[in-house]
This record gives sequence, structure tokens and C-alpha cells, in this order.
Amino acid sequence: MLEIKRKSPVEFDQKPARTQSRNGWTVALEYDNEGNGPHLMDLSHLPRWDVQDSALDSIEPAGGTIPQTPGECILSDGILINRMNRTQAAVWHLLADMDEMPAESPFTDVTEATLFLAIVGTEAFSIAEKLSALDFRDPQKTPPFLSQGPLSHVPCQLVTLSRDADNSGLLFTCSRGYARDMVRAVTAAGAEFGLRPAGEDRFREWVAAVSL
Repeated sequence: MLEIKRKSPVEFDQKPARTQSRNGWTVALEYDNEGNGPHLMDLSHLPRWDVQDSALDSIEPAGGTIPQTPGECILSDGILINRMNRTQAAVWHLLADMDEMPAESPFTDVTEATLFLAIVGTEAFSIAEKLSALDFRDPQKTPPFLSQGPLSHVPCQLVTLSRDADNSGLLFTCSRGYARDMVRAVTAAGAEFGLRPAGEDRFREWVAAVSL
């Protein structure tokens, strides 16, 4: 039986030092000289579902709860659920192994249709704010919270997962066709801050730290 090969739309100039084959993806676990950051992380292999239904409040994706208010997010057991509007939510599997996607019509697997990146570190928002007018540090909102709008002129879903000075971080996803230009734009914006790639091991450590 042939194994399905999946390829991230994201490519960094630096090659990973350690990788792992998982569900058809080649996952970058670590890069040489990752340092203290800030870091840019390719998470495109992590499962992501779109949920659309007029009765959204009655749905419990992966056993989780969809927030009541658009813009609100809930992170629990490694699964991030983002309320987008009255009828739509997004489910991002950050740490948990992927559950089998429900067969019901409200669910669509968008993993291979989109890219998924994280900017993590003390200067994460300084980098992002060079590319967008969105307020990722809005003091009126409690992380995690969702922003929807352009980053480098590309429509994105963006989640401020942490505003902690030492563990700031922004996750975002958009159509995979923008991958090359998006990586170039973020890399250029982060050059003055020493932005460098990091692997999934560092991402897991960060999520665990901000979830405490």
C-alpha cells in the first residue's frame, strides 16, 4: 500500500537538523542554532478543521467547546478553538494527536489547503506589527483571542496566544498559495530582531509554558 506523501507549502532557507515522518508529512523537529528567538515556526502539518453551521453552539468539536462570542478562543488539552462569526469556527490541533474528523457536514479539513505559522518570542508582535495594522496586543482582550484581517496584505486568521513578555506569540493561517511571499515578508520584517526558524520541539515547549 502506497503511503500518502504530504508537503508543507512553507520552505525556510535553513534546513532542519532533525525531522520526523508523521502522517505523510516530514516534520521539522529542530534547527541548528535556534538560540533564544524570536522564532518563526512552520506548523502546516498540524491538523486544522473548519466548522460551519447555523447551530454552531450545539457542536462540540474534538470534545471541546466553541466560544460564544466571535473573536474569543479556548485552548484546552492542546486543541485551540476559535470563534470566527455567528456560524463559523476553526479548530487547530496544536499538541494533541488528531482525532478522526467527524463525518458530519459542518466539518471540513483545511490542513492541506492552508499554511500555518507561528511567530514566537519577545519581539513577536514588533515583527507582526510591521506587516499589519491589527492590534495583536489589545489590552481589552484576554489571550488567546482571534484577529481576522490582513498580514502582509493577505487575509489571515491570527491568534494572540500569549502577551507574556518572555513568551509572546502569534499563530496565523492563510491560503497555502501565499506561502512563499508570506515567509519572505515575515523573514524580512524579523531580520532586525534576529528572527530564525525553530522546530516543533521548541513550539511544544512554548505552548506548554503559556498554557500553565
